[in-house]
Amino acid sequence: MVSFMKAYEAQTYALLRITTGFLFFFHGTQKLLGFPPMSFEAPWHIQYIAGGIELVGGFLIMIGFMTAPLAFLSSGLMAAAYWMAHFSADAWLPIMNRGDAAVMYCFIFLYISAKGTGIWGVSKD
Repeated sequence: MVSFMKAYEAQTYALLRITTGFLFFFHGTQKLLGFPPMSFEAPWHIQYIAGGIELVGGFLIMIGFMTAPLAFLSSGLMAAAYWMAHFSADAWLPIMNRGDAAVMYCFIFLYISAKGTGIWGVSKD
């Protein structure tokens, strides 16, 4: 096993948390602020509830504040998003139903909720 990255474990985790929060934040800006523009009109509960969790949660996870509870909430949001918007009996694999991003976010946020803020965060969980 290649172990040269072991010395950078904390930094690599921090980059995972920051990057995931940053990308999630922009899903919220898309729904709530119209940037970047969406290709469809989202129902109110997706626009305001999911968009709010994505905007606020993504930003706070990115800066490392209240990371564990917000990541757990975001993980649940992405699990619900997958089952509500992507899963079907005809296309149950994420690659088939375009739900791979929701699945990845779900499990990355679940890992972040278990690990906490780590380094380069505003608070320590």
